[in-house]
Parts: sequence; structure tokens; C-alpha cells
Amino acid sequence: MEFGRYTVNVTLDPETAGPGLVLSEDRKSVRMGYTGQNVPDTPQRFNNDPCVLGSEGFTSGRHYWEVGVEVDSFWILGVCKNSVRRKGGITLSPGEGFWTVKLSYVHGYLALTSPETQLPLRKRLRAVGILLDYEAGKVSFYDAENKSHLFTFTDTFTGKLRPIFGTNSKFPLRIRLVPD
Repeated sequence: MEFGRYTVNVTLDPETAGPGLVLSEDRKSVRMGYTGQNVPDTPQRFNNDPCVLGSEGFTSGRHYWEVGVEVDSFWILGVCKNSVRRKGGITLSPGEGFWTVKLSYVHGYLALTSPETQLPLRKRLRAVGILLDYEAGKVSFYDAENKSHLFTFTDTFTGKLRPIFGTNSKFPLRIRLVPD
């Protein structure tokens, strides 16, 4: 797979960020601030979960981006429907409009299927590549360092999909430039 040709410039949407999250000035990284941010509780903002969406939305085509996850801490990465519920407790599953993988303190690397799928990784991930193929109905995850495949969700997509990022760590998730 030639990832470079599908690379998109993803930035974080501060209007969707949960109140505990701190975004960098360039909107390329997010971390937990552990102190409540004084932000308005608007309909587009996650109010209970440490999540933020990408500013970009996709309704067709192939799109690839990479996220640095260099510290072993809790994180969630993937895509979701623009219309997902953002208030109260949310369930990160395809049935609720989320196609995500996570690193859990207890269970390691998981694809958030229903039920969850353990990802049999032998080494720690330093960066995750995410490839959305809208027409094929696929969201695939890769070890961005060696481009090895981790997991693919297959579904039928309707409406706008957006990148999603979640963390409760003081160490940032950082959207990185995709090397040539």
C-alpha cells in the first residue's frame, strides 16, 4: 500500500475537545491537563470523555494520517461519525459510530469491536497509521514505523467521518508528518 499518496493534513478541532484536554497552539497534539479548562459546554464538545475530533471531515476517498504514541499510556485513535453522541458516557463501538483502537493499561492494545478484539502485538507502538477508505467501507490501522497491518474495520459508511483522538495522559498524542 502506498500511504503517502493518501496523506491528509489533520488538525484538532478545539470546539470538540473535552474540558480536561489541552491542545497545542498548532492543533497537532493533545494531552490531559488534569485541571478543568474554562470552555463553554456546546453541543459539539465532548463533556464526559477525554476526546477531541479532527477538524477535517471525509465523505469520500482514501485518507491517511499518523499519530505518535511514544509513551505507554491510555489512548484511543480512529474515526467516528460526525453525528456521534458527545454528552454523558459514550460507547466506543461501530454500532455507535466509532471505529477505534486503544491502548488500555490493563488489557493492552485493543480494537473496539463488540466485543473488543485483542491485538497481538509483540512490541510497543511508537506511532499509529490510520487509513480510511470511505467507498470500500474500511478503516485500517498500521504500525507507522514499519507499515505492518494491525487491524481493519469493515462497515458501510454514510455521512461525514472525522478523526478522533482520546487520552487521559499528560504525555501528548501528536499528529505527525508522514515520511516520504
